[in-house]
Amino acid sequence: MTENTTNTPAHSPFVQTYFHGTKADLNIGDFISIGINSNYGKNNAAKYIYLTATLDPAVWGAELALGSGRERIYLVEPTGPIENDPNLTDKKFQGNPTMSYRSNHPLKVVGEVTLWQGHPPAQVKAMKDALAKLSAQGIEAIED
Repeated sequence: MTENTTNTPAHSPFVQTYFHGTKADLNIGDFISIGINSNYGKNNAAKYIYLTATLDPAVWGAELALGSGRERIYLVEPTGPIENDPNLTDKKFQGNPTMSYRSNHPLKVVGEVTLWQGHPPAQVKAMKDALAKLSAQGIEAIED
């Protein structure tokens, strides 16, 4: 047995899984990039792409996305640095318990979660109503 004397970490077959919820119809190998119209708010060109390491925020992303397409949750790999999502981190939740992030680098679609359970319709309606109320007050759900 040889000893690892270079102090380089051993490669692991396990990597962090990230999710992205949307209504966009994407294929494995596609890239999600900034500059396309956001799924939220005023539908402006997106400055960031959002991802999460836990499934529940991705479910919310799919359920709250604009459009009439089917709700989808993709497995994604970041192609560059990611940072805590300031729309949730410390504003709504101390720290980052939802493990929600954003990046201005593309995300590569590496799979799709095809079996997941959405929130109860009444809970989705309550969230959409709350977001509509904030929007009417001039407060956007996502502040870039």
